[in-house]
Amino acid sequence: MTTTDWITDIALLLVVFRQLREGRLDAKSYVIPLGIVAFVAHSYLTTVPTAGNDPVLIGALVAVGAALGVVGGVYTRIRKVGAHLFIKAGAVSATVWVLGMGARMGFQLWVDHGGADDVARFSLAHQITTGDAWVAAFVLMALTEVVTRLGTIFLRGRMATRELRQLAVDGRVAAVAADRTV
Repeated sequence: MTTTDWITDIALLLVVFRQLREGRLDAKSYVIPLGIVAFVAHSYLTTVPTAGNDPVLIGALVAVGAALGVVGGVYTRIRKVGAHLFIKAGAVSATVWVLGMGARMGFQLWVDHGGADDVARFSLAHQITTGDAWVAAFVLMALTEVVTRLGTIFLRGRMATRELRQLAVDGRVAAVAADRTV
């Protein structure tokens, strides 16, 4: 792993650790993680191979990334204070994020330190055509995890805002109805 690989992986880990403290959900909450994965995609995703079983490998890891992202988003606490939403990553959200990032880092370290022959044998046996398929699969897994986590948080934030607005409207309607019955 290069220094850039380490810095990028650590930056992605720090994104969720930053959210272990409650903070305001704002544009920065979306832009920073999306910026990091955009950088990673631009730096590492040169091609998306489609020969052999490359799409199956890529699809499987993208599905894992989506599942991890949804779980991470669901287990992020969202609450409304005044006109603002606040989020805090829970233990499950942080654990899922670290497991996803750790699995990618662990795989890369393993390949760099003796596992390359095993991956080559597996790839040959399962018709995975190039190392680019593995790179694309793991980069797209990370991208999907980030996007689905943020999408889940966005949707939950919108629902929380709508529910609170509806409660306020219902409360006012109930108060008006009570005034009329007296």
